[in-house]
This record gives sequence, C-alpha cells and structure tokens, in this order.
Amino acid sequence: MPEIYDVEVTVKSIKGKCPFKYKVGDKILFDGRAIKGDICYSALLTLLPTVHAMRYGIVYPWMTDKNIETLGCHDWENLVVFELKRTKK
Repeated sequence: MPEIYDVEVTVKSIKGKCPFKYKVGDKILFDGRAIKGDICYSALLTLLPTVHAMRYGIVYPWMTDKNIETLGCHDWENLVVFELKRTKK
C-alpha cells in the first residue's frame, strides 16, 4: 500500500487582482477527508490532479523536489501562483 500524504497549498504570488480575493500566504489543506480553507473552483480544477498524485507519492518527471510543486491558476490576467507541499500523515 502506498504511503499517504497531506498536501498543503499556499498562495505564493498574485499578478493582477484575484476575483476570489486570495492573499499571499493563504493556505488550503487537502487531507483526504476534507479540503480545509477557502478555494475557488478555478483553483480547485487546476490543483486537484496534482494534489491527488502527490497524496499517493507520485513524482512527476519535471519536479525538482519530490515534495514541492508550483502551479498557477487558469486566469492569466489575474494569475495566482500556488505552492503545493506534501507531508507525511
């Protein structure tokens, strides 16, 4: 059975004005049972595939650190950049 991780997502930067009103430092926790923290649907759609993979120990070839990944939302005019960090349960 694969090791299971929690994934904490932190807002690292914002270009423009986020309509969801994210602020740098805002956090969202994915623990496999719940999503703790406010999350907009665009961010959820962007983050969920990578969060799911990271929870089960998958490492993408482009990841330079197996426990950290950076993703941006789909709104390129008001880009929010998120850092995903996995930790053992």
